[in-house]
Amino acid sequence: MDLRLSTVVHLAASPSTIRGQPTQLASDAKGERLAYAANKSIFLRSIDNPAIARQYTEHKTQTTVARFSPSGFYVASGDASGLVRVWDCVGEGITKGEYSIVNGRINDLAWDGDSQRIIAVGDGKQRYGHCITWDSGNTVGEIYGHTQQINSVSIRQQRPLRAAAAGDDKNLVFYHGAPFKFNTGIKDKHTNYIYGVGFSPDGSTLVSVGADRRIWLYDGKTGEPKGQIGEGEHQGSILGVSWSQDSRRFATASADRTVKIWDAEAGKAAQTWRLGDEGSMDVKDQQVGVVWPPGRSDDLLISLSLSGDLNYLVQGNPKPTRVVQGHQKSITSLTKLGSNGGNDMQTLWSGSFEGRVCSWDVATGDANEIEGARHSGYIAGLAKTHEGPGRIYSVGWDDTIRSIDIGAKTYTGSANKLSGQPKGIAAGNSVVLVGTSEGVEIYNDGEKTGYFKSEFAVTTVAAHGSTVALGGEDSSVQICGISGRSLTAKATVKASRNPVSALAFSPDSSLLAVGDSRGRVLVYRVADGSLVTDRWTAHTARITSIDWNDNGTHVVSGSLDTNIFVWSLANPGDWLQVSNAHKEGVNGVAWIDGCKIASAGADAAVKLWKADGLK
Repeated sequence: MDLRLSTVVHLAASPSTIRGQPTQLASDAKGERLAYAANKSIFLRSIDNPAIARQYTEHKTQTTVARFSPSGFYVASGDASGLVRVWDCVGEGITKGEYSIVNGRINDLAWDGDSQRIIAVGDGKQRYGHCITWDSGNTVGEIYGHTQQINSVSIRQQRPLRAAAAGDDKNLVFYHGAPFKFNTGIKDKHTNYIYGVGFSPDGSTLVSVGADRRIWLYDGKTGEPKGQIGEGEHQGSILGVSWSQDSRRFATASADRTVKIWDAEAGKAAQTWRLGDEGSMDVKDQQVGVVWPPGRSDDLLISLSLSGDLNYLVQGNPKPTRVVQGHQKSITSLTKLGSNGGNDMQTLWSGSFEGRVCSWDVATGDANEIEGARHSGYIAGLAKTHEGPGRIYSVGWDDTIRSIDIGAKTYTGSANKLSGQPKGIAAGNSVVLVGTSEGVEIYNDGEKTGYFKSEFAVTTVAAHGSTVALGGEDSSVQICGISGRSLTAKATVKASRNPVSALAFSPDSSLLAVGDSRGRVLVYRVADGSLVTDRWTAHTARITSIDWNDNGTHVVSGSLDTNIFVWSLANPGDWLQVSNAHKEGVNGVAWIDGCKIASAGADAAVKLWKADGLK
């Protein structure tokens, strides 16, 4: 039966960004939700409560842009293959249309004021953009006049309809519509790529910005240039622009790490925010997108850092009032903090493909990226010892183990080099165990103190108190005891016919759940290696993560088949299921309390599930 959900919380992935390229952010007409592209998904995220998000997963390739219709009922989104999909953002998220626009990446989209027509632009061969009706895909104009990819497009929301598009050919083209037809090409205002264009909400003014750091204003009805403003103000490419609802101000985001508000009439900057640490020139703080949500009383605007951070900026405040962080790449490991039943169970820790580690406050959905010298790539595991200082240990595919101060949320000390690529990490009462293909390295307080040579090639490792389990490529599981600073072999179980991929001890360490590469989950008694159940076979791909509930009565498993299953020891033939929990695979699961489960996956999102009626 399907898992019945009373609440589902998406701690959404951060927007995907590319250095030196604009990233489009969009808001609905009420200023309540933010839309952006992340990996192969589109996320619609609550602005006031970022822990609440909605995910659209029907794109097959990397998504690039999403825009709300002015009516608020639909979203149009584009991807790297040149497809535009229109879908319902109020009801069930049903796709209403799919249209092939160009032969390459969709860079931007714009709706007309009637929520009837869409102009999509990007990189193509025969053409660089097209205008269609949202419901049928019928042509309602041609986007001509460009010789290279178009980076940005905007449609005037009032009649007579006008549109503007600009791109790598340094050319801004003005269109009359509808149907939209070429009217004017303006080639002499920008000397480098144009990254952003936008009509003011009242349609009176058009603005363009680009890599030449210039800001040009034009008459919104005729396209006649009004003049350039802000010469020399930005010291890097201007990658984003967005108007305020009053049509008197607009905001720009730049690679010089600043966001500026401009008075369009006076031609001067009204406020500047510099993101990142004072004096730092870290590229992750470059500002690659900005949106000024309409319909709000707090005059909030949101900018996007190259790192994926969403910065909440309010005029008059010199610093962001909030920074929303998260992962941009696949989350590869997930763990909960604290002992069973502790108050700190409301904190999750996650590591991702790009080497980022974040701590999550489950109650608020806030994430904090761990500062300091991090891993250079894939995080293979996270673990905390049950005794000693408040530290979490991480291992990565840079073949190192690092220590994190939980309270300060920063890496401490220097990394220790491992003997090989880590297959997993686990923690006992006071030791940390890192599995490599040849055996297990043993660490005390961050220092290597021992090594255990296994009987087989190790694929994963688990620990509880003074008991350790090693999973093998040959489908074996070896049970060991922690003796001082070494391991002592106790028993070996031939657990499966397939390589072991995940292990988890029950809360009292009497049972061991074993997941394999074909999707089977088995349970054994630790004391004698006897089989408790082998009936949990509903997964169709490799088990990536297993966890027990506090009572030791249920097991949750996640798999590359994108599904999550909750299994009952008392009724092995019955289970609860979440289908398509994470696009392209579930990589981590953790039981938060009696009826809440956290999961993370290849879509870079963390999700919380609540199962009704599950004790």
